[in-house]
Amino acid sequence: MEPVDQVVLARFLPAWQGVRAVSDSGATAPRGEAALERLAEIIDQLAGLPIPASVLERDVLPARIPGYQPRMLDELGAMGEVAWIGDGALGRDDGRIVLYRPGRQALLGVAGGVATGMAAGVAGADGGRPAPKGDLHGRLRDCLAGRGASFYRELAVAARGAPEREILDALWDLVWAGEITNDTFAPLRALRWRRPSGERRPRPGRLQMGPPEAAGRWSLVSGVGGPGPEATGSAAAAAAAVRAAAASALGPGPATARLHSLATVLLDRYGVLTREAVASEDVAGGFTAVYPILRAMEESGRIRRGYFVEGLGAAQFALAGAVDRLRSMREPADDRGGRTVHLLAAADPASPYGAALAWPRRDEADRRPFQRAAGAYVVLVDGAAPLYLERGGHSLQTLPAADDPAVAGAAFVALSALVDDGRVRELVIVRVDGLAVSTSPWRPLLEEAGFVAGYRGYVLRPAARRVVPAGRGLPPEAADEYLRRGGLRRSGPGRGSGGSGAAGSRF
Repeated sequence: MEPVDQVVLARFLPAWQGVRAVSDSGATAPRGEAALERLAEIIDQLAGLPIPASVLERDVLPARIPGYQPRMLDELGAMGEVAWIGDGALGRDDGRIVLYRPGRQALLGVAGGVATGMAAGVAGADGGRPAPKGDLHGRLRDCLAGRGASFYRELAVAARGAPEREILDALWDLVWAGEITNDTFAPLRALRWRRPSGERRPRPGRLQMGPPEAAGRWSLVSGVGGPGPEATGSAAAAAAAVRAAAASALGPGPATARLHSLATVLLDRYGVLTREAVASEDVAGGFTAVYPILRAMEESGRIRRGYFVEGLGAAQFALAGAVDRLRSMREPADDRGGRTVHLLAAADPASPYGAALAWPRRDEADRRPFQRAAGAYVVLVDGAAPLYLERGGHSLQTLPAADDPAVAGAAFVALSALVDDGRVRELVIVRVDGLAVSTSPWRPLLEEAGFVAGYRGYVLRPAARRVVPAGRGLPPEAADEYLRRGGLRRSGPGRGSGGSGAAGSRF
């Protein structure tokens, strides 16, 4: 087939991964067993991919499951169908985690368990992240190696009177190093809660609750009684081992079997697999490691090889169904009856920008630092990326696709999904392309999308609290005076003058 433009890949990937468009926000939510089946399918597709913990349940899973609730992941975990390990800290209160499905060895034809594979490691795994070597880290390791899975109270005893904050810091150092994990997702969620300023005071009564970010049972990733991190040489090598075997079927079997598992999961994740997509995941050995497996799969007729996407190298492999679907999406949605708009976390694997595809640039001098960071978002309109919302939610960057007024209008309206679905209380845009929003040429589109002037910038609130500007259409030179006075009125019956109330959004 004739190769498609790169924007077609960006149009294809959200559809392939089952990501809902903004217009599908009212889709019927699956219930009961159907919801768990869908969640298990998603985890299989995401297996082995490092994802920021703060993004997983706020953005990635809800985008794929209408009506997603955290209890779904808890229920799947209680059934022994999903587990996680850490793969590097992102600041103090966040980090990347890798999901995997225990007990999938028979399906993928790889013997052994995840714990054994973690101990065995993978040849060529990157051991660049040193294992924590503090005295408190050692005590926690020894406790888990000797007792097996343990609650926080047992770890606190092993810490021999160390302050709670120091115990928690050491515990999470070991988590992000890939050495220990928990049997629930509750501690990951608690990391985003506001921390007390000082030491917690003991509760009166018999029940002594531990800190929420230490809830559940902790255990060594290498398994009860198995070799500890010292035997592997590096905790980072253990985390890389999970990635290298797609985190769903690590075992001591032949390297070829592990690489076959990896190639299978990558094909399931992307449909059309390119060298750039593999490189973006920092797979041990890179594209070279999986290329022989992909070539063998192509020679056996299981997958297809070709030049499917323009400008991404000749060595591209795809599932047969993916090729047909990619070909069917050559034309944008507006030529088929309406635009398709997605609001994705920048770190979502459904967005190829910054991974398989380079970020669009206006010219060679455009060196803006777009990143696939936790808390950043990108809007896709029929695959094109017109808007990038920086981490923190106060700064917008427009990309070349925004030069089309219809595309830009659809992209600005899509931002309302962030507040309407509760991901943020309100969105406060202070700058657009580095300029103050009050003087930005994009200000009219912000107003049309429901933003109103506040004392810090332009504010978007949930639909129930949305206000309309009393002075919409003011020329830019009058914007400063307009902002000082507020210029707002609440829509609906009984409206009165409202203050700006522009408290910053929280991401």
